[in-house]
Amino acid sequence: MVRTLYFDCFAGASGDMILGALLDLGLDFEALKSELAKLPLRGYELRRGEVRRAHLRGTKFDVWIEGEDHALHHASGRPHRRLEEILEIIRSSALSERVKGQAEEVFRRLAQAEARAHGCAVEAVTFHEVGAVDSIVDIVGACVGFELLGIERFLASPIHLGRGFLGCAHGRYPVPVPATAELLKGARVYTSDIEAELVTPTGAALLATFCEDFGPMPEMRLEGIGYGAGTRDFPDFPNLLRVMLGETHAASGQERLLMLETNLDDASPQILGHVLERARQVGALEAFAVPVVMKKGRPGTLLALLCRPEHREALLTLLFRETPTLGVRFYEVERRALAREVISVETPYGPIPVKVATLDGEIVNAAPEFEACQQAAERHRVPVREVLLAALVEFRRRQREG
Repeated sequence: MVRTLYFDCFAGASGDMILGALLDLGLDFEALKSELAKLPLRGYELRRGEVRRAHLRGTKFDVWIEGEDHALHHASGRPHRRLEEILEIIRSSALSERVKGQAEEVFRRLAQAEARAHGCAVEAVTFHEVGAVDSIVDIVGACVGFELLGIERFLASPIHLGRGFLGCAHGRYPVPVPATAELLKGARVYTSDIEAELVTPTGAALLATFCEDFGPMPEMRLEGIGYGAGTRDFPDFPNLLRVMLGETHAASGQERLLMLETNLDDASPQILGHVLERARQVGALEAFAVPVVMKKGRPGTLLALLCRPEHREALLTLLFRETPTLGVRFYEVERRALAREVISVETPYGPIPVKVATLDGEIVNAAPEFEACQQAAERHRVPVREVLLAALVEFRRRQREG
């Protein structure tokens, strides 16, 4: 089973709505504040409170900036930052490598969308509203919240965009604004008679980065529900983002991933082992090393990491910091994986978890978790193969009995 978060975007999504929904779901506010304090940003205060939107309750999350008029969403005195400035703020923080990598990926997507919308280079993009402290906190805070809640998979409903026109730093733009529309390519979207911007660029960037699909909620063992409130209060329309947390079966389908590779000819086996282990902790789905022959016949090692796009930056940072490499190549690959779940079976040596793989609902493979078998064998002073066999026999018996 996979710990899954489903975004129900009947009123769109924004960065503050996502954080409000996570807090309403059970994210520890003090833990969130403690993590965000690791950013080199000052002069702001985090607030949360319960509000009503069209008679439904939800949690409102706010970033209060010292000396700013909070009645204005686009204050003229806010700093304008380029992508590299924001990335430096994130990189220089003491946040986990996974959170830093994910936040960097969100901002890179935002910059690419802005560049396409305005017809300029990514390096030339200047963030106005998104470059402000509150937007940086919203994006990094969402990444922190996902990590603290242990979420492994992200899905979303079709997204309600709103309609009309919006005043921003560049003038009056149609809803959704161009960057939001770019970010949501490939997602399922719709509009209605609500005259408002329901999806902000920040919300769109977070959904586009993390969500693997946009559609109906899958079958889920529901654990919790949270409601994050937007700023506006419509009289008969609940301006809320609902998130639903639970366990789903792992998808048995095709997914787009990234392969990161680098060739090394001056790294010790101890360093390689350390990097492979850290890569798995940071988010690599597969991490392996292969002997290769490099130029002039020198022996070397091909270090390869398979990951989801949101983990790319964290893994690149790991490779540059922990290995002697001067460059890493990466490219998109497709992978089809069987649906997997872990079940526990009772044996004479205690409960043993068995990983089960299915194809179209049919079990095609089952393997006891080796480490659990090894620990049980040590406790009972028997060969590990006896524990492995006992677990498989019990699993097969359960299958025969239905």
